Amino acid sequence: MITDGFMYLSVLVAFAALMVAFEKKFSSNRFFKFIPGIVLIYIGSAIMQTCGLFAHNDSTASVYTNVKGALLPAMLAIMLLKCDIRSIFKLGPRMLGGFLVAVFSIMVGFVVVYIAFQHFYIKDTWKAFGALAGSWTGGSANMVALQGILKVPENIFGYALMMDTINYAVWVMFMFWLVPFAGKFNRWTKADTGFIQQGFEEAAASSEEKSGIQFQHILYLLGIGLLISSLSTFAGQHLPEVGAVINGTSWTIMIASVIGLILGQTPVAKIAGALDVSNVMLYIIVALIASQSDFSNIAQAPIYLISGFLIMLIHLIIMLLLGKLFKYDLFTLGVASLANIGGMASAPMLAAAYSRALIPIGVIMALIGSFLGTYFGMIVAKILSIF
Repeated sequence: MITDGFMYLSVLVAFAALMVAFEKKFSSNRFFKFIPGIVLIYIGSAIMQTCGLFAHNDSTASVYTNVKGALLPAMLAIMLLKCDIRSIFKLGPRMLGGFLVAVFSIMVGFVVVYIAFQHFYIKDTWKAFGALAGSWTGGSANMVALQGILKVPENIFGYALMMDTINYAVWVMFMFWLVPFAGKFNRWTKADTGFIQQGFEEAAASSEEKSGIQFQHILYLLGIGLLISSLSTFAGQHLPEVGAVINGTSWTIMIASVIGLILGQTPVAKIAGALDVSNVMLYIIVALIASQSDFSNIAQAPIYLISGFLIMLIHLIIMLLLGKLFKYDLFTLGVASLANIGGMASAPMLAAAYSRALIPIGVIMALIGSFLGTYFGMIVAKILSIF
């Protein structure tokens, strides 16, 4: 049993690195297409905890609290450096409308399914659903942030992560399967697709970084991220709590997110490697959270997976109805959906399946979700806490 906090952290980081190495080495293997490395990190860390590898003492608890508390705001701030508000306006009201339709349908799905099945869930599931809603309207970083804001029990958070993985994987396959049917779908909705091609070739050319990551870029990003984290934490601790959702942690996350978004409009956004550095932090945070989990309640998993598919079914029905009503094309609805449920990992890939010139749309939509997903998740959690 590991009782030393530093060893506890080093084992988790080394394990995360090993899983990423396996994923990169065997990237063509079908297994990693369905079960990404970040999920293996969670499962493996949770198994180590379930088997009693990590002791519950002041040393490990201190490392968990301090490292996670320092990395989480830094990760969000660094990730948002690539969110250019000016690019958002290039999407036009129609594309932004498609994004909001996706957000609305997902949030409705969570509320309806939770009310219908709440008697089958274990205690505090509303918190896990709030965190998952943050992921399905933003990304994994938002889910991790909400885990801290809502204080989601690690055991229930594991169920949410399973939903985020299994339900998400099926949904991504479904979205790509629909691509060849875009013509038929657009004729059914009577959508005008001419606007999609306008003005994005230049964005596609400028979206690529012209220089690789160098050591100074990593140092810049670490310095900026950790400073933002410390200042946000200090400010969050001195701001008043508002209800059950807005607390010191949520203030810290919101302040760090706003600072990151503001810096994203300055030359700081040009520093290479922001997504890579933020992903390193994300993987470490996920390993830390998983190390507090216990798989002894795995028998509860099926009801959560069923719930995930029902939420997506409601999302699909509302998207189809509003798509027909407002004459949306399949590209807009599909990318808006994956920008929410899949985030940066899949929305640009789906956009590329239609045309490489459309990749920036997927990127920008995913970045909008990465900034707003935490707040959407907080709204869902607030609504579910009433029932």
